[in-house]
Amino acid sequence: MPLLLMTPAFPPGGEIPKEYTCDGSDISPPLNWSGGPAGTASFVLVIEDPDAPRTTFRHWGAYDIPPGTAGLIGGHRGGQPAADFREARNDFGRTGYGGPCPPPGGGVHHYHFELLALNRPTLGLPPTAGIAEVLRAAQPYVISRVELVGTYQR
Repeated sequence: MPLLLMTPAFPPGGEIPKEYTCDGSDISPPLNWSGGPAGTASFVLVIEDPDAPRTTFRHWGAYDIPPGTAGLIGGHRGGQPAADFREARNDFGRTGYGGPCPPPGGGVHHYHFELLALNRPTLGLPPTAGIAEVLRAAQPYVISRVELVGTYQR
């Protein structure tokens, strides 16, 4: 069975509801996954906006997610520590979730929610690690990946 990632908040390719953006409550949407391959020892979840004006903007990096986890409940906020996984520093300069917040009038932005299944239980990163560091550390251990894209514009 392939690795699957979904959310009840929006359909694949659909618009991310305002509640999960800087224009709303700025909380993470609920996410569910299934089909982690044999040998999965942890998961990494990253949310990126490749349509950002200068370079890909990274909104959330959650890592060292235990292998038996089948999703993340919604409602995570930046600066609010997670209980059962670690979070990286995002491109807003803070740890945790930072929702979509494209420049007004900048058109539709595509937010890529990428889930990685790793064959390593922990990345052993310091608490100050950024999302780019998490991705670099995870690359040698990726055994499966899946992506879900949502859109938002202001």
